[in-house]
Amino acid sequence: MELFWHRRDLRVADNVGLAAATGARDDARGPAAPVFVFDPDVLDHASDVRVRRLLDGLAALRTDYRDRGSDLLVARGDPETVLPELAAATDADRVVWNRGYSGLARERDAGVRKALNDAGIEREAHHDAVLHEPDSIRTNAGDPYSVYTYYWKKWTDRETAPPAPTAESDDLVDAEALRAATGSGGGALADGGAETDGGAETDTGTETDRVAVGDLPAPADLEFAEPDAEVGPAGTEAARDRLDAFLDESVLSYEADRDYPVREATSRLSAFLKYGEIGVREAYAATEEAIAEAGSDARPEDAPEQVEEFQQQLAWREFYTQVLYHNSEVVTENYKEYEEGIAWRDDPDEIAAWKRGETGYPIVDAGMRQLRAEAFMHNRVRMIVASFLTKDLLADWRHGYGHFREKLADHDTANDNGGWQWAASTGTDAQPYFRIFNPMTQGERYDPEAAYITEYVPELRGVDADLIHEWHELSPTQRANAAPDYPAPIVDHSERREEALAMYKRARGEDPDE
Repeated sequence: MELFWHRRDLRVADNVGLAAATGARDDARGPAAPVFVFDPDVLDHASDVRVRRLLDGLAALRTDYRDRGSDLLVARGDPETVLPELAAATDADRVVWNRGYSGLARERDAGVRKALNDAGIEREAHHDAVLHEPDSIRTNAGDPYSVYTYYWKKWTDRETAPPAPTAESDDLVDAEALRAATGSGGGALADGGAETDGGAETDTGTETDRVAVGDLPAPADLEFAEPDAEVGPAGTEAARDRLDAFLDESVLSYEADRDYPVREATSRLSAFLKYGEIGVREAYAATEEAIAEAGSDARPEDAPEQVEEFQQQLAWREFYTQVLYHNSEVVTENYKEYEEGIAWRDDPDEIAAWKRGETGYPIVDAGMRQLRAEAFMHNRVRMIVASFLTKDLLADWRHGYGHFREKLADHDTANDNGGWQWAASTGTDAQPYFRIFNPMTQGERYDPEAAYITEYVPELRGVDADLIHEWHELSPTQRANAAPDYPAPIVDHSERREEALAMYKRARGEDPDE
């Protein structure tokens, strides 16, 4: 028996590590027993929304294993303790997993490798999460890329591996054998202490030894609450349905429509990719197939270019992954250094109004309310609200990054950090500090009929779109007559734009008056 340790790869198909641990690959030993460990260090960085979404993804994964006659082992505790003890209890020869690329993941992997070595248990880690390993694409001088355009050119030239083989019933330890090996009757995962219904407990009797077959904890068991937001569907089947629908229709007008939030023209694959419910090789192969089909009569002539535009989003994901891999400190520090440092304003009342979606700038408020209701925000709107926080409210990007980390179901450390630092003009390939989004112009351009705005800001329903887009110019009386319950703008964009330019000039060591 082998153990396969799931982390951010909640799928059976196109899972490189799982294929290596099972009979799905010629050099595999198999069969394998899949396990997921609720790691307290990881949970310390989690949120109500992401724990709910994680549990939904694990439930879908468990169903996939049960359909194959197997099941999912579930444990809670420090993987450095859980995995060696579980391997010993099940007589597993080896523990296999897919690599993580964040600082936390790499530190955890190093600790688990040492613990397994000390216990005399073989271990093996695989590259799986991105098409190209973070260290594999470098400049001609051998440095990591900090400019996306050049990275993209090399990214497209690299050969891409096909999807990994799918583990099937014969590749997996059957459910009854899992229960026998762990002494588990499939009872609820416990917090530790005395043995409970079906919970397996090894000789040490610690919390880290709690193992169950199939049963998942409730959020409260992990000290989280059920979120108010709807987190959306989870699992490989839902991911494939979404990808197929996108490549059949929306991708054909992707470049033209993706910036308009009401058109729902984006892929909505971000959460599925974040939790690894669909393999990136499978997703990329599907885009290549869509390009190959472009010659059919049903496809417009520019279909290949439209699909390639979407492929760039996969490349952006990998670009930011390699930035984080080589610069783990960017999670808390600016990537770009400023000579004098940026003197953020950080007004707590303004930041609180931004979080509530009560800034008086309709497109900003719509985005923040979508985030609260759906644990998701359209990508163009993410850029708008990020620019507003950093350039209109002059607030440190870390306030926004922290809020997104708490509220987004698809929060990805590399992508979100890269996006926030881009907006704040502190990151790689960043928006120049002097290019500042006008939130009213952005709303008028990308939501001209105010359909997106009024979907999430009910106070403005029934108000003419022109008035909504001119909200910052209306008099108090005009605002009261049009939408008495919607606030006036909390800042003047023109004034704050000038303050922002001066703030960045001072940070660059320049005279703000020049």
